[in-house]
Amino acid sequence: MRYIRLLFLLALAICLVVVAIANGTPVTLTLLPEELATFTGVSQSVELPLYAVGFGGVLTGLLIGFFWEWAREGKYRATASRQKREMARMQRELDKLKAEQHRNEGRDEVLALLEKGGSAK
Repeated sequence: MRYIRLLFLLALAICLVVVAIANGTPVTLTLLPEELATFTGVSQSVELPLYAVGFGGVLTGLLIGFFWEWAREGKYRATASRQKREMARMQRELDKLKAEQHRNEGRDEVLALLEKGGSAK
């Protein structure tokens, strides 16, 4: 399975390099449309290869998607954490009861209750 994954990653890398070589033409990215830039006085632009714009867009989309999903699943992580704490508390209580039962094994139940401080009703 490891070799299949490495083979897939190698093929993906080759495809990305081929796309980058084929789309190396520089393009100009501007922050605002020309009319709005003259109105606000802000005219930021940068020249990048076309493949960098494409790969940057894909990467930005992935990061936004990962963050969105992480934020959406927050309630499930909180519930899982709460259940994990409750399970640990119940496990400690069960271990304590098992140890107490083991200590009282072979003893009379009435005497065990009286030593514990309980009362028989």
